[in-house]
Amino acid sequence: MEIQKNIWYVTLLLTMIAGYCDTVTFVAADSIFSAHVTGNFIVFAYQIIKGSDIHAWIKLLTFPVFIIAVITGGRIALKATNRYTLLFWEGLILVLSGIASYVFGYLEIFSEWTIYTVAMTTVFAMGLQNAFGKLYAKETHGPTTMMTGNVTQASLDLGNLLKNGLKDVDVLLSFKKQLVTIIGFLIGCFLGAIAGKFFGLGTLILPGAAMLICYWYHRK
Repeated sequence: MEIQKNIWYVTLLLTMIAGYCDTVTFVAADSIFSAHVTGNFIVFAYQIIKGSDIHAWIKLLTFPVFIIAVITGGRIALKATNRYTLLFWEGLILVLSGIASYVFGYLEIFSEWTIYTVAMTTVFAMGLQNAFGKLYAKETHGPTTMMTGNVTQASLDLGNLLKNGLKDVDVLLSFKKQLVTIIGFLIGCFLGAIAGKFFGLGTLILPGAAMLICYWYHRK
C-alpha cells in the first residue's frame, strides 16, 4: 500500500513539473516547448512561413539536445544504484538554470541568447525525465511529459465505464491513474504560465527544488 501511495505522489509531482517547465519556456523563452519537444516542429513551421529569421531554427536545436539528454540518462542509469538518481540531476539542472536566469538578469546580460541557453538546459532536464519514465516505467502511472497517450487511455477507460458501469475495478483504477497524470500536467501548465509571464525563467528553481526533495526522500 505504501509503495502504491508513493507511485501516486511521484506521478503527480513529475507531471506537474513537466507541465510547469513546458509552459514556462513557452511563455518566457520564445515559444520553446521543453517537455513536449515535438511541439517545436509546429512552432518552427509556423514561424518559417511567417518569414521568421534564425530564431525559428533555434527550435530545431531542441531535438539534438533532447536526444543527448536521453542518451546521458541511460548512461547514468547504468551506473546508478538509486533509480531516482536521474531525478537528482534533473532537479539540479533546473535549479542551476533558474539561478543562471536571475544572475544574467542581475548582471544585465539577459539577452535572447541567454534565454535560449536556459531554455536548452531545461530541455535537457526534461530529456532526463523522459529517460526516467522509459527506464523505470513502474515508478509512475504513465508518461509524465506527454499527455496524448494518457488522454487516449483515459478515453478508452471512460467508454468502458459508461458502457459497463463502475463494476470493473481494474478499468476504474486505470481511469483514476490517467486522471492523476492529466490533472497534474494541467495544474503544472497553469502554474508555469503564471510564473513565466510574471517572474520569468528564474522560477525554474521551484520545480528543481521539488525534484531534489523527491530524490532526497527516495535516496535510500
